[in-house]
Amino acid sequence: MTTNPTDRGVGLGMPELPAPAYPDDVRVRLEADAREVVARYPDSRSALLPLLHLVQSEEGHVTRTGMRFCADVLGLTTAEVTAVATFYSMYRRRPSGDYQVGVCTNTLCAVMGGDAIFESLQEHLGVGNGETTGDGKVTLEHIECNAACDFAPVVMVNWEFFDNQTPDSARHLVDDLVAGRPVTPTRGAPLCTFKETARILAGFPDERDGAVAAGGSAGPASLAGLKLAKGEVAAARVVHPRDGGPHDAPRGDGAPQQGAEHDPAPPKHLSSHDEPEQTSASDPSHPAGPTAEEGE
Repeated sequence: MTTNPTDRGVGLGMPELPAPAYPDDVRVRLEADAREVVARYPDSRSALLPLLHLVQSEEGHVTRTGMRFCADVLGLTTAEVTAVATFYSMYRRRPSGDYQVGVCTNTLCAVMGGDAIFESLQEHLGVGNGETTGDGKVTLEHIECNAACDFAPVVMVNWEFFDNQTPDSARHLVDDLVAGRPVTPTRGAPLCTFKETARILAGFPDERDGAVAAGGSAGPASLAGLKLAKGEVAAARVVHPRDGGPHDAPRGDGAPQQGAEHDPAPPKHLSSHDEPEQTSASDPSHPAGPTAEEGE
Protein backbone atom coordinates (compact mmCIF):
# COMPACT_ATOMS: atom_id res chain seq x y z
CA MET A 1 0.00 0.00 0.00
CA THR A 2 1.50 3.34 -1.01
CA THR A 3 1.55 6.38 1.22
CA ASN A 4 -0.33 9.49 0.18
CA PRO A 5 2.29 12.23 -0.40
CA THR A 6 0.25 14.62 1.74
CA ASP A 7 0.40 12.29 4.74
CA ARG A 8 3.01 13.39 7.23
CA GLY A 9 4.10 12.14 10.60
CA VAL A 10 3.38 14.21 13.66
CA GLY A 11 6.93 14.53 14.89
CA LEU A 12 9.67 15.57 12.45
CA GLY A 13 7.54 15.95 9.33
CA MET A 14 8.71 12.62 7.91
CA PRO A 15 6.43 10.63 5.60
CA GLU A 16 4.11 8.32 7.54
CA LEU A 17 5.00 4.64 7.40
CA PRO A 18 2.37 2.54 5.63
CA ALA A 19 -0.15 1.09 8.06
CA PRO A 20 -0.63 -2.67 8.03
CA ALA A 21 -3.74 -3.71 6.14
CA TYR A 22 -6.69 -5.65 7.49
CA PRO A 23 -6.83 -9.32 6.46
CA ASP A 24 -8.81 -9.72 3.23
CA ASP A 25 -11.87 -11.24 4.88
CA VAL A 26 -12.02 -8.49 7.51
CA ARG A 27 -11.57 -5.75 4.93
CA VAL A 28 -14.35 -7.14 2.72
CA ARG A 29 -16.72 -7.24 5.69
CA LEU A 30 -15.80 -3.72 6.84
CA GLU A 31 -16.11 -2.33 3.33
CA ALA A 32 -19.67 -3.65 3.13
CA ASP A 33 -20.49 -2.04 6.47
CA ALA A 34 -18.76 1.19 5.43
CA ARG A 35 -20.81 1.45 2.24
CA GLU A 36 -23.97 1.20 4.35
CA VAL A 37 -22.74 3.97 6.66
CA VAL A 38 -21.60 6.31 3.87
CA ALA A 39 -24.93 5.92 2.03
CA ARG A 40 -26.68 7.70 4.93
CA TYR A 41 -24.96 11.02 4.21
CA PRO A 42 -25.11 13.44 1.27
CA ASP A 43 -21.40 14.13 1.72
CA SER A 44 -19.23 11.07 2.33
CA ARG A 45 -16.89 13.04 4.60
CA SER A 46 -19.75 13.31 7.11
CA ALA A 47 -19.47 9.55 7.67
CA LEU A 48 -16.06 9.83 9.33
CA LEU A 49 -17.29 9.75 12.94
CA PRO A 50 -19.42 6.59 12.58
CA LEU A 51 -16.67 4.95 10.50
CA LEU A 52 -14.22 5.53 13.35
CA HIS A 53 -16.69 3.79 15.66
CA LEU A 54 -16.89 0.98 13.12
CA VAL A 55 -13.15 0.34 13.06
CA GLN A 56 -13.04 0.72 16.84
CA SER A 57 -15.58 -2.10 17.08
CA GLU A 58 -13.14 -4.34 15.22
CA GLU A 59 -10.13 -4.09 17.53
CA GLY A 60 -11.42 -2.27 20.59
CA HIS A 61 -9.51 0.91 19.75
CA VAL A 62 -8.74 3.05 16.70
CA THR A 63 -5.55 1.69 15.17
CA ARG A 64 -3.41 3.07 12.38
CA THR A 65 -4.89 0.34 10.21
CA GLY A 66 -8.39 1.56 11.07
CA MET A 67 -7.55 5.18 10.29
CA ARG A 68 -5.95 4.16 6.99
CA PHE A 69 -9.13 2.23 6.16
CA CYS A 70 -11.32 5.29 6.89
CA ALA A 71 -9.05 7.48 4.78
CA ASP A 72 -9.21 5.07 1.84
CA VAL A 73 -13.00 4.73 2.00
CA LEU A 74 -13.64 8.47 2.24
CA GLY A 75 -10.85 9.74 0.02
CA LEU A 76 -9.17 11.61 2.90
CA THR A 77 -5.58 11.76 4.07
CA THR A 78 -4.62 9.89 7.20
CA ALA A 79 -3.67 13.26 8.67
CA GLU A 80 -7.29 14.41 8.33
CA VAL A 81 -8.58 11.21 9.90
CA THR A 82 -6.01 11.33 12.71
CA ALA A 83 -6.99 14.92 13.53
CA VAL A 84 -10.55 13.76 14.24
CA ALA A 85 -9.64 10.50 15.98
CA THR A 86 -7.30 12.29 18.40
CA PHE A 87 -9.74 15.14 19.13
CA TYR A 88 -12.61 13.11 20.58
CA SER A 89 -12.06 11.16 23.80
CA MET A 90 -14.64 8.55 22.77
CA TYR A 91 -12.08 7.10 20.37
CA ARG A 92 -9.42 5.00 22.11
CA ARG A 93 -5.93 5.16 20.69
CA ARG A 94 -4.51 2.18 22.53
CA PRO A 95 -5.79 -1.24 23.61
CA SER A 96 -8.36 -1.01 26.38
CA GLY A 97 -10.66 -3.24 28.39
CA ASP A 98 -13.90 -4.95 27.55
CA TYR A 99 -15.53 -2.56 30.01
CA GLN A 100 -14.74 1.14 30.14
CA VAL A 101 -15.51 2.19 33.71
CA GLY A 102 -15.80 5.96 33.91
CA VAL A 103 -16.25 7.80 37.18
CA CYS A 104 -17.64 11.32 36.93
CA THR A 105 -15.42 13.72 38.87
CA ASN A 106 -17.07 16.98 37.83
CA THR A 107 -18.18 19.34 40.58
CA LEU A 108 -21.47 17.83 41.78
CA CYS A 109 -20.44 14.19 41.48
CA ALA A 110 -17.11 15.01 43.16
CA VAL A 111 -18.88 16.74 46.06
CA MET A 112 -21.25 13.78 46.40
CA GLY A 113 -18.40 11.28 46.51
CA GLY A 114 -17.11 10.84 42.97
CA ASP A 115 -13.50 11.57 43.91
CA ALA A 116 -13.66 9.03 46.73
CA ILE A 117 -15.11 6.42 44.34
CA PHE A 118 -12.37 7.01 41.78
CA GLU A 119 -9.59 6.77 44.37
CA SER A 120 -11.15 3.62 45.81
CA LEU A 121 -11.32 1.94 42.40
CA GLN A 122 -7.76 2.89 41.56
CA GLU A 123 -6.56 1.16 44.72
CA HIS A 124 -8.93 -1.78 44.35
CA LEU A 125 -8.03 -2.50 40.71
CA GLY A 126 -4.38 -1.50 40.99
CA VAL A 127 -4.52 0.82 37.97
CA GLY A 128 -4.25 4.53 37.34
CA ASN A 129 -6.37 6.83 35.21
CA GLY A 130 -6.76 5.46 31.69
CA GLU A 131 -5.09 2.17 32.57
CA THR A 132 -6.41 -1.36 32.06
CA THR A 133 -6.35 -4.33 34.40
CA GLY A 134 -3.91 -7.11 33.52
CA ASP A 135 -6.70 -9.44 32.43
CA GLY A 136 -7.93 -6.88 29.89
CA LYS A 137 -11.36 -6.68 31.48
CA VAL A 138 -11.61 -3.16 32.89
CA THR A 139 -10.23 0.23 31.88
CA LEU A 140 -10.67 2.88 34.56
CA GLU A 141 -10.90 6.59 33.84
CA HIS A 142 -12.34 9.75 35.31
CA ILE A 143 -14.77 11.43 32.94
CA GLU A 144 -16.54 14.73 32.54
CA CYS A 145 -20.19 15.44 33.26
CA ASN A 146 -22.58 12.71 32.12
CA ALA A 147 -25.66 14.97 32.24
CA ALA A 148 -27.04 12.88 35.10
CA CYS A 149 -26.40 15.24 37.99
CA ASP A 150 -29.72 14.35 39.64
CA PHE A 151 -28.30 10.88 40.29
CA ALA A 152 -24.82 11.90 41.48
CA PRO A 153 -22.38 10.36 41.97
CA VAL A 154 -22.57 8.51 38.66
CA VAL A 155 -20.40 5.73 37.23
CA MET A 156 -20.71 4.73 33.58
CA VAL A 157 -19.74 1.38 32.08
CA ASN A 158 -19.55 1.43 28.28
CA TRP A 159 -21.81 4.55 28.41
CA GLU A 160 -24.52 2.86 30.49
CA PHE A 161 -25.55 4.51 33.76
CA PHE A 162 -24.93 3.26 37.27
CA ASP A 163 -26.48 5.91 39.50
CA ASN A 164 -26.06 6.95 43.14
CA GLN A 165 -22.88 4.97 43.61
CA THR A 166 -20.66 4.63 46.68
CA PRO A 167 -17.08 3.38 46.93
CA ASP A 168 -18.39 0.04 48.18
CA SER A 169 -21.02 -0.42 45.44
CA ALA A 170 -18.51 0.61 42.77
CA ARG A 171 -16.00 -1.99 43.99
CA HIS A 172 -18.69 -4.68 43.85
CA LEU A 173 -19.56 -3.52 40.33
CA VAL A 174 -16.03 -3.92 38.95
CA ASP A 175 -15.62 -7.23 40.78
CA ASP A 176 -18.70 -8.54 38.96
CA LEU A 177 -17.36 -7.27 35.63
CA VAL A 178 -14.01 -8.99 36.15
CA ALA A 179 -15.68 -12.22 37.26
CA GLY A 180 -18.08 -12.23 34.31
CA ARG A 181 -21.16 -12.05 36.47
CA PRO A 182 -24.31 -10.35 35.05
CA VAL A 183 -24.42 -6.61 35.71
CA THR A 184 -27.58 -4.54 35.24
CA PRO A 185 -27.37 -0.76 34.70
CA THR A 186 -29.61 1.46 36.80
CA ARG A 187 -31.51 2.41 33.65
CA GLY A 188 -31.29 1.86 29.93
CA ALA A 189 -30.35 -1.23 27.98
CA PRO A 190 -28.49 -4.26 29.32
CA LEU A 191 -24.73 -3.99 29.38
CA CYS A 192 -22.61 -5.13 26.43
CA THR A 193 -18.88 -5.07 25.67
CA PHE A 194 -17.05 -2.00 24.48
CA LYS A 195 -16.64 -3.44 20.96
CA GLU A 196 -20.37 -4.13 20.77
CA THR A 197 -21.09 -0.61 22.01
CA ALA A 198 -18.81 0.86 19.32
CA ARG A 199 -20.72 -0.95 16.58
CA ILE A 200 -24.02 0.38 17.92
CA LEU A 201 -22.56 3.90 17.93
CA ALA A 202 -21.56 3.38 14.30
CA GLY A 203 -25.29 3.22 13.61
CA PHE A 204 -25.95 -0.48 13.32
CA PRO A 205 -28.99 -2.19 14.93
CA ASP A 206 -28.94 -2.43 18.69
CA GLU A 207 -29.88 -6.01 19.45
CA ARG A 208 -30.64 -4.98 23.02
CA ASP A 209 -33.65 -2.84 22.10
CA GLY A 210 -36.18 -5.48 23.04
CA ALA A 211 -34.72 -5.78 26.52
CA VAL A 212 -34.43 -2.11 27.48
CA ALA A 213 -37.01 -2.53 30.23
CA ALA A 214 -34.77 -5.07 31.93
CA GLY A 215 -32.34 -2.32 32.76
CA GLY A 216 -34.93 0.07 34.11
CA SER A 217 -35.70 3.53 32.79
CA ALA A 218 -35.04 7.14 33.66
CA GLY A 219 -35.80 7.99 37.28
CA PRO A 220 -38.41 10.41 38.65
CA ALA A 221 -36.02 13.38 38.72
CA SER A 222 -35.24 13.01 35.02
CA LEU A 223 -38.89 12.57 34.05
CA ALA A 224 -40.26 15.57 35.99
CA GLY A 225 -39.90 17.97 33.05
CA LEU A 226 -41.54 15.52 30.64
CA LYS A 227 -44.49 15.04 32.97
CA LEU A 228 -44.87 18.79 33.36
CA ALA A 229 -44.87 19.25 29.57
CA LYS A 230 -47.57 16.60 29.23
CA GLY A 231 -49.69 18.26 31.91
CA GLU A 232 -49.41 15.25 34.19
CA VAL A 233 -48.33 17.36 37.17
CA ALA A 234 -49.61 20.68 38.49
CA ALA A 235 -47.92 23.90 37.41
CA ALA A 236 -45.54 25.59 39.83
CA ARG A 237 -47.13 27.63 42.63
CA VAL A 238 -47.08 31.40 42.13
CA VAL A 239 -45.19 33.17 44.91
CA HIS A 240 -46.55 36.61 45.75
CA PRO A 241 -44.81 39.51 47.54
CA ARG A 242 -44.10 39.01 51.23
CA ASP A 243 -46.74 41.51 52.37
CA GLY A 244 -49.45 39.77 50.36
CA GLY A 245 -50.24 43.01 48.49
CA PRO A 246 -50.18 43.86 44.81
CA HIS A 247 -46.99 43.77 42.78
CA ASP A 248 -47.03 47.55 42.28
CA ALA A 249 -46.04 48.14 45.93
CA PRO A 250 -45.02 51.63 47.17
CA ARG A 251 -41.49 52.83 46.71
CA GLY A 252 -39.10 52.84 49.63
CA ASP A 253 -40.04 56.47 50.45
CA GLY A 254 -43.71 55.53 50.90
CA ALA A 255 -44.89 57.22 47.71
CA PRO A 256 -46.80 55.13 45.22
CA GLN A 257 -45.03 54.14 42.05
CA GLN A 258 -45.66 56.52 39.16
CA GLY A 259 -48.66 55.36 37.15
CA ALA A 260 -49.25 52.42 39.47
CA GLU A 261 -52.94 53.23 39.77
CA HIS A 262 -53.29 53.07 35.99
CA ASP A 263 -51.13 50.03 35.28
CA PRO A 264 -52.96 46.80 34.53
CA ALA A 265 -52.44 43.88 36.87
CA PRO A 266 -49.12 42.20 36.13
CA PRO A 267 -49.27 38.77 34.52
CA LYS A 268 -49.02 35.80 36.79
CA HIS A 269 -45.64 34.12 36.81
CA LEU A 270 -45.36 30.43 36.09
CA SER A 271 -42.51 29.91 38.50
CA SER A 272 -41.19 31.48 41.65
CA HIS A 273 -37.92 31.95 39.78
CA ASP A 274 -39.68 34.52 37.56
CA GLU A 275 -40.75 36.69 40.50
CA PRO A 276 -39.03 40.08 40.83
CA GLU A 277 -36.34 40.17 43.48
CA GLN A 278 -37.37 41.93 46.70
CA THR A 279 -34.92 44.78 47.29
CA SER A 280 -34.87 47.66 49.77
CA ALA A 281 -36.48 49.87 47.12
CA SER A 282 -39.40 47.52 46.45
CA ASP A 283 -39.77 45.95 49.89
CA PRO A 284 -40.20 48.65 52.58
CA SER A 285 -40.79 45.95 55.18
CA HIS A 286 -37.14 44.93 54.85
CA PRO A 287 -35.17 48.14 54.27
CA ALA A 288 -31.44 48.05 53.85
CA GLY A 289 -29.24 49.89 56.31
CA PRO A 290 -27.09 52.89 55.36
CA THR A 291 -23.99 52.26 53.31
CA ALA A 292 -20.56 52.76 54.81
CA GLU A 293 -20.20 56.13 53.04
CA GLU A 294 -23.59 57.34 54.36
CA GLY A 295 -22.63 56.39 57.92
CA GLU A 296 -19.41 58.39 57.88
